Amino acid sequence: MKITLTDAQKEALELMHDTTRDGRVRDRIKAVLLASEGWTAQMIAQALRIHESTVSRHLKDYSSEEKLAPENGGSESRLSAEQTTELVAYLTANLMHTTAQIVAWVWTRWQVTFTVAGMTKWLHRQGFSYKKPMGTPHKSDTDKQQQFIERYNALKAECGQNEPILFIDVVHPTQSTKLRYGWMKRGRTQVKVVETTGSRTRLNIIGALNLQRIEATVIRDYPTINAKNVVLFFCAIRETYPL
Repeated sequence: MKITLTDAQKEALELMHDTTRDGRVRDRIKAVLLASEGWTAQMIAQALRIHESTVSRHLKDYSSEEKLAPENGGSESRLSAEQTTELVAYLTANLMHTTAQIVAWVWTRWQVTFTVAGMTKWLHRQGFSYKKPMGTPHKSDTDKQQQFIERYNALKAECGQNEPILFIDVVHPTQSTKLRYGWMKRGRTQVKVVETTGSRTRLNIIGALNLQRIEATVIRDYPTINAKNVVLFFCAIRETYPL
């Protein structure tokens, strides 16, 4: 049986294998990991010194319900009230992207076994949902933003009908912070905010934007942004907006 695992699932299984004391659970984990790497049931049985039918049963259990614990003592354990309170507090303060990560964390913390499906149900019962955090510009200043809006409105009132207002800026293609889904408490007051940043690349692009004529936006790409290229850019603006 072919088992397909994500990187997060593999990491969670490796962590559970390293921390569990039950050899039967470790054998099940090894069988799942080896199957995900292309091993056949016969090869896994030889490596683990167990019967091939046992390997097939382990893989079927994991494929159908992600079960790793044996029948005698393998049912999903329930968290105590104290453990539930601690886990809810931890997940509220720390964003975990996959249910498998939470399963591994619970096992490491208390040696309590959950399947991914079982943990998902538990999370929903505790008021969590799987959603994206809210991105906010890094080091934004709302007061300065409001001051700019007021100055911009005053400038528009002073300009004549044929006097365009251009927004000019130099930008660089960036690798922005990628927001990923994770388990968070439901409700608008429970939104997590992640600062977004970027990194500079080799392109140097300068542009001039007229909000009243978006189609007349002037954009140029230069090897570097220096005095000479800025003059060339102003010449391009004059061609678009002749005196």
